[in-house]
Amino acid sequence: MSIAPTLQRYLTAENIQYDVIPHDPTMSSARTAEACRISGDCLAKAIVLRRDAGYMLAVLPASHHLRISDLRNQLGDDVEMAKEAEIDPLFPDCAHGAVPPLGHCYALPLVVDDSIEVQPEIYMEGGDHETLVHMSHAQFAHLMANARHGRFSEKLPSCVSSSIVWG
Repeated sequence: MSIAPTLQRYLTAENIQYDVIPHDPTMSSARTAEACRISGDCLAKAIVLRRDAGYMLAVLPASHHLRISDLRNQLGDDVEMAKEAEIDPLFPDCAHGAVPPLGHCYALPLVVDDSIEVQPEIYMEGGDHETLVHMSHAQFAHLMANARHGRFSEKLPSCVSSSIVWG
């Protein structure tokens, strides 16, 4: 595979400059960071949430885990993680579990954890388990400008992060 067509069209339409980095297949964001020899702090992962009978994406570093209680404090009690079966139809041109953290191109609202915003460069899934998209902080900030922002993640101990699946 390669970068998802929907994602590619969106990045082009937004005039985003990015690099595509192929890598050996991985099945988690932590393993992707390891395979690409990048910090999990600068690999943005997306977690699909269900809210108000709809969906949204939480964007956080691969080195962190989601604190759903913090999200509920910020967004309301009706926030929960989407079930696996609900996710694939939202991203029809992406491999299972390779959700790009750019919800706008898939008509999904975003909430972005502040910890990813401090990184000088950002990497993200390109829609498969073999391709990363790399861009500068400025380009990522442009894409996240209309998203909600907050603190809702916690850094994982480094020995635990490699065991997270479907990051």
